[in-house]
Amino acid sequence: MPTQLEQLKTMTTVVADTGDFNAIEHYQPQDATTNPSLLLKAMQSDAFRPLGVEAMNWARQQNSADDVVALATDKLAVMIGCKLLEQVPGLVSTEVDARLSFDTMATVEKALTLISLYEEAGVDTSRVLIKIAATWEGIQAAHILESKGIRCNVTLVFSFAQARASAEAGVYLISPFVGRILDWYKANVPDQDYSGANDPGVVSVKAIYNYFKEHDFSTIVMGASFRNTSEIQQLAGCDRLTIGPALLEELAQSDAPLEQKLFTAKHVSPRDPVLSEQTFRWQMNQDKMASDKLGEGIRQFAVDQEKLEDLLIGLVE
Repeated sequence: MPTQLEQLKTMTTVVADTGDFNAIEHYQPQDATTNPSLLLKAMQSDAFRPLGVEAMNWARQQNSADDVVALATDKLAVMIGCKLLEQVPGLVSTEVDARLSFDTMATVEKALTLISLYEEAGVDTSRVLIKIAATWEGIQAAHILESKGIRCNVTLVFSFAQARASAEAGVYLISPFVGRILDWYKANVPDQDYSGANDPGVVSVKAIYNYFKEHDFSTIVMGASFRNTSEIQQLAGCDRLTIGPALLEELAQSDAPLEQKLFTAKHVSPRDPVLSEQTFRWQMNQDKMASDKLGEGIRQFAVDQEKLEDLLIGLVE
C-alpha cells in the first residue's frame, strides 16, 4: 500500500516548507519555499554559516551597495534558493523583506533586485516565485511584477478578501495559512469543535479553492502553515500544499487510505465585479482574525529578518 505522502502526490503538488536540504532530498517534493524565519533557522546551523560569510563578503565588494547587510541578506536568500533549485524539479519561492509590506514600489524594486541576483547566478528565473505579504500594497506590487513576467507567491493569506484580490490581480499563486487560522480560533473561541472538516483554516482554504475554480481563476491555491496531518488530509486535492518536514514524515509513515476532498468545478460561473481598495480594506477591517494574523505574521517575519541581519553582521566581525 502506498504511503499517505505518495497518495497525496497523486492528487496534489507537494511543496517542502523548509530550507533543510536533507529533508528535501529525503521527501522529494516538487517545489520548495522559504521565508526569513526558515532562513534564520538554517543560518543557526554550522553547515549553513559559510553561506552567510560568503554573502557578507560579496555584499562588501559591491561599490554601489548603500546597505551592505540588506544586500547580503538578499544574496543569501538567492544562494539558498539556487541550492534548493538544484534539488527540486519545480519552483522555489524567495520572500521580499516583510518591512516593505506597505510600500508597493519598494516591494517591486526589492523583487527586481532578487530576480537580478538570480539572473547573475545563471538561474532560469521562470522557476523563481517572488513571495510577498498579502497587504493591499503587496497585492498591487504582485500585479506589477506579474505584468513584467515575474511570477509571485502572495503569502500570509487569512481572508477571502486577500485571496480574491490576489486572483483578480492575476497573481500566479497564493498561500493561505491554515494552522495560524486554527491558532487564532483556539485562542479566541476555545469552546468549539475544530477537528477534521470543522477546522476553520480548512474551511477557509476550501472556500477559496472552490471560488477560484467556480469562477475560472488561474491563480494556484497552495495551503500552508499546517498544525497536523488532519488539516492536510482534509485538503487533499488542493492545487498545492506546502508542508514542513515533521508532517511530511508523519504522512510518509502512514499507509492509511487518503481520500481526495477537493475537485475542479464542473461548471464555471460569471465573475463578480472586481474588489475595490475600499471594499478590500473594509472587509479586512471587519475580519478580526485576518487582521490580527496578517499583522502578526508581518511583524514576526520582520523580527526574524532583523535577527538574520544581526547574525550575518556577527559572522564577519
